[in-house]
Amino acid sequence: MPTTAMIVTAQPESAEAGARVLMAGGNAVDAAMAAALVQGVVDPQMCGIAGFGSCQIMMPSRGVHTCIDFHGKTPMAATPDMWEDLIEGESRDGFGFVLKGNVNDLGYQSITTPGSLKAYAEAIEGFGTWDWQDVVAPAIAQAEDGFLVRPHVHYWWTHGADHGRVQIDERLRYSKTGAAIYFRGDGSIKKIGDHVHNPDMAETLRRIAKAGPDIFYQGEIAERIAEDMAAHGGLLSYDDLANYRTTRTDPLRGSYRGLDIATNHPPGGGVMLIEMLNILENFDLTGLGHNSPEYIRIVAEAMKRATVDKDSHVGDPAFVDIPLQRLTSKAHALNAAEAIRAGEKVHVPRFGQPEPKDTTHVAVVDAEGNCVTMTHSLGMPSGVITDGLGFMYNGCMAVFDPRPGRAGSVAPGKSRFSSVVPTIVSQNGTPRIVLGAPGGTQIAMGVLQAILNVVDHDMSMLEAVSAPRFSSTSDLIDVMSRIPSYVTNHLEGQGYQIARSALTFGIGAVHGIRITDGVMDGGADPGHDGVALAVTV
Repeated sequence: MPTTAMIVTAQPESAEAGARVLMAGGNAVDAAMAAALVQGVVDPQMCGIAGFGSCQIMMPSRGVHTCIDFHGKTPMAATPDMWEDLIEGESRDGFGFVLKGNVNDLGYQSITTPGSLKAYAEAIEGFGTWDWQDVVAPAIAQAEDGFLVRPHVHYWWTHGADHGRVQIDERLRYSKTGAAIYFRGDGSIKKIGDHVHNPDMAETLRRIAKAGPDIFYQGEIAERIAEDMAAHGGLLSYDDLANYRTTRTDPLRGSYRGLDIATNHPPGGGVMLIEMLNILENFDLTGLGHNSPEYIRIVAEAMKRATVDKDSHVGDPAFVDIPLQRLTSKAHALNAAEAIRAGEKVHVPRFGQPEPKDTTHVAVVDAEGNCVTMTHSLGMPSGVITDGLGFMYNGCMAVFDPRPGRAGSVAPGKSRFSSVVPTIVSQNGTPRIVLGAPGGTQIAMGVLQAILNVVDHDMSMLEAVSAPRFSSTSDLIDVMSRIPSYVTNHLEGQGYQIARSALTFGIGAVHGIRITDGVMDGGADPGHDGVALAVTV
């Protein structure tokens, strides 16, 4: 009897590539990694082989449940005090710094050691069923054909930079390749429907398909990367690439209203998600009503408390002693809930600008019940494209704290905190929700609300990812324009400052799959260009 599989991504081209893999007999891992590689071709500032991320894989029939974390790591040439005198500001939500000359944000010094390609390959080697060359083939074909600029791609090109950060057009034209492929003949940035062709990326992917990922970390491509970095004052070296390792862990686990929550460890955002769910478990959210004034107040205060704890304690566990057991405990959450119930407000001081939202996600469930959820990114992309290689490098150094002695400070070989939070919600060992999101620090806030929407408000996945969202990672409460002012007026009357966005969608861009009695329904955030595809195999 036919069984339905499903893939949800933020780009129709990547979803189709993954669906074709599923139809051809590949499993969820094969489909997810094929889709991820295509994402790097058609959304080349959101993600790519020179990026970072986190992937959770659950294969019930094999007894497999693991996370592959591939965060960007500071090059060994970095030092804690190298930018201490250059700081101009911190983003309002505490996720990124603006320095004089934007040295951490644009160009060769902004690049951390990338882990994406290594993680894709490790996932296929350990859990996939297809050969590596076959998994890479769809991305090669897409790169050879090029892609049409979609609405969200164009939106990000023209609106993706926050005040104080380098504008996106400067990033796109920073390299010779970028200037050639992302702009029209008159020098203006390409528009919706324009064609982008990057033959250098196709050639790089062909080399990676043939030689395997080692060519990127220890072979000819690594040598070319190191040569380019050295010639332009970059921090990244051949040794950084050769010594890069992913981190393999069991998921970080929690519970919410009898459901099991499996998410990622620090420096990922899973600790924030579990802490917020623990706090909110103490409230009757269903009875309060979705996005009512009191609902927003309670959830926003939970967000603020998790943000304060993140700022104070969470970083790379190889460098920072994180009180993980306390932060994810029900007792810690109960204390927070009692304070929220009493009307206490947490102060989260910030100044500056909000965080950029340049990341993407893929979620897959196959016919055997295998699940993959992966969020991967370039951070705010560096703008750097090595001549002849075609891909843009991450710009993750912008997130490290230039002030020494803090949880997020620069240190050689250190991974930066990221809010990426690929998550699987299960009931008695059976997956029920598979989801994740791009969206900077708003990732955990978007994923949180999607889970609440499904569990507490009985929404389908499409309804859950489409409902208007809000966030509070500072003293402000950010709301999307579809939340009525007659709701937020009540909050203003309680002393809250509301930051109303002109956008109808935002606060993360959640993509996910809900499984109910073996039947799947998927949702791609309407604010992006994605799609949920059901596949009968």
